[in-house]
Amino acid sequence: MHTLAVARAVHGIEPLVAAEIRRSRLGSVRGLRHREVWFDTADPGPGLLGLRTADDVLLVAAVVDGVGHGRLALRRLAAAARALRALPPRPLPHRDAAGVEVSATFVGRRAYTRHDIEDAVGAELGRRLRLPYHSRAGGAVPPAGCLAFRVTIQGERAVIGLRLAVRPLHRRPYKLGSVPGSLHPPLAAAMAALARLDGARTVLDPCCGAGTTLLEAAAVAPHARFLGLDHNPAAITAATTNATHLHTAPTLPLAPAYSAGTPEASTHPTPAVTRAPAEERAAAGAVSRADGPVAVASGRFWWGVADGGRVPLGDGVVDRVLVNPPWGRQVAAGGLLAGDPGRLWREVRRVLAADGLVVALVHDGVPDGFTVRERVRVSLSGRHPELVVLSPGQARARTGRGR
Repeated sequence: MHTLAVARAVHGIEPLVAAEIRRSRLGSVRGLRHREVWFDTADPGPGLLGLRTADDVLLVAAVVDGVGHGRLALRRLAAAARALRALPPRPLPHRDAAGVEVSATFVGRRAYTRHDIEDAVGAELGRRLRLPYHSRAGGAVPPAGCLAFRVTIQGERAVIGLRLAVRPLHRRPYKLGSVPGSLHPPLAAAMAALARLDGARTVLDPCCGAGTTLLEAAAVAPHARFLGLDHNPAAITAATTNATHLHTAPTLPLAPAYSAGTPEASTHPTPAVTRAPAEERAAAGAVSRADGPVAVASGRFWWGVADGGRVPLGDGVVDRVLVNPPWGRQVAAGGLLAGDPGRLWREVRRVLAADGLVVALVHDGVPDGFTVRERVRVSLSGRHPELVVLSPGQARARTGRGR
């Protein structure tokens, strides 16, 4: 027996989420909608929590057609919630939950608000499950331990889904440290997927921030070495903290309706953070131009304070570069990049191997000196940057899979 599930995603990377579902053999993809991938799964359990490019995973409780733009839609949604015969499979007794919470989103203009949807569906779900419903109206925050439902509406079709985990998948357990402009983890995972990391030995992020991009890449490239540099010492502190916690953070637990108990923390020891000996830095390809200390968070991660306009690495020593450059919005360019942002791309090209690849999140167009292999337009914070896959070369940009 198969269960219908929906993976939520950043708009633009839905095809990458679908590819991850297929590659991981987690299910059979039915189709894509705005920010959604619908798929059938034979095992609606912990395996789905490993989807790294997905913002969230919902097990579908109901699909409701004929949901119009007028307020009669609220009655139709409430009736669908009232008519539910059962939740998706394998729930524990409902007494294990603190109540019911509902979040809602819709595409296009409607004669009702998201809070109207939430309250119409949530009140019926609470009665149906004999649990208190905790409204979000007025900015209220539901208590921990609720069954978390989500309603999404596109066109005249709505989905009522039950979140599989205790919190959305994009809230990574390892991410304790953050800095302004820190990258959304599923988007970082999408960059890693585009980078074709199989066989990559050295992966660089010259503007690493809190380290999210490299930590997501490490999940799919177990044998690579990761070098993270940033002009801001606070960013390196955050990245080191997150890399250390990556090994000790507990697995994201299932929601109360599915959890069989509290997961135990990983038994991996916390790696020491030390200054790298000079001979180890040399082995990593570092040169004498290093602008700051290099810290080792584990055998695979190296972090250092350095200017993106003067990367402290030798020529051609990096197989992959993953980078989210400062756009001058949340984060202003600092150091040498403040006077000449193009220095970043010249340095990236210098340290990149001849057969290397760059995956970058760009807002102001593709930098000169690279061939565009693929491009994916995404929606992020009201803007529409692109994920671009680049290789060394002078050829002009060409359109790939992106939109």
